[in-house]
Amino acid sequence: MSDAAQPTAAEVRAAAEAVKAALDRHLTAVERRTGDDDPAVYEAFNALAGAAEAYDELLYDRYDEVTPFEIPGADGSLPPYAGPDEPHALSLLIRRDYAVAEPKRLLAQARRIAEIDGEADATGPGARAGVSPLAALGVLFGEYEPDEIASRHKEFGLEEGDSTLWVTAAEELPEPGEWLNAPFEHADPERIVCRFDVSSVFDEDEDGDHDGDEDGAGRAAS
Repeated sequence: MSDAAQPTAAEVRAAAEAVKAALDRHLTAVERRTGDDDPAVYEAFNALAGAAEAYDELLYDRYDEVTPFEIPGADGSLPPYAGPDEPHALSLLIRRDYAVAEPKRLLAQARRIAEIDGEADATGPGARAGVSPLAALGVLFGEYEPDEIASRHKEFGLEEGDSTLWVTAAEELPEPGEWLNAPFEHADPERIVCRFDVSSVFDEDEDGDHDGDEDGAGRAAS
């Protein structure tokens, strides 16, 4: 950044004062909270996160220095909650990534499942389970629930990648079949009640002495 574009010392000082004021407001909101879902606490949290992020940026631009703290959610990954205060329905949006680390193991396990089910000699996916990875995956996920596959993924030659679970609120339950053609099209981050993320990046953060949990559990909307 050029000198002309750098923030002034006064601007950095003003941003620091804004963080102090936001800290006071957050503490006051916490002390006066009326319950676990007090919106005043949530608003104060967001204000503190925004003030801290602004100060951190100005501090770096002016002095090439950073702050020693990080507020979860300050990166905008969890926007302010805008769903119903009293949801009458919930949607769970789940994504789990896997790498096919051992194709031979995957094929062997799928072939075994097909033989147990008596489908190995028939036409269709069961007949191709031992030679086709696509057919093997179809047999595997047709036999086991996703949670069981998650707990036994190594047994099936799979390697875990990132995963996330979104719990989103709705006014009412959709009509049967309403969203089946596009199940994730209307996923709205502003309706997230809570989210839970798992990623190796959190382990890397711990190794680097940064804040982070093995399970990056997103803060519940308050």
